Amino acid sequence: MDCASCTAGIDHCHGTLVVHPDGGFAECTDDGCTDDDRVRHALIIDCHTLDAACGCVVEQHTEIVLSQAS
Repeated sequence: MDCASCTAGIDHCHGTLVVHPDGGFAECTDDGCTDDDRVRHALIIDCHTLDAACGCVVEQHTEIVLSQAS
């Protein structure tokens, strides 16, 4: 089975774009990826769905808990 985007010569990435909630920072799971543009990625997930220990998710959770406590 061939990738339709590869066959058509469309610029794309086979990795997954992981988006962090802290200002839209994103990173790709493909080490060879040089462009984190959402258009190039068919798979896009939020970091909290990948790894609950992500630093930005822990910070965001702490801020929510602290704001609810006051």
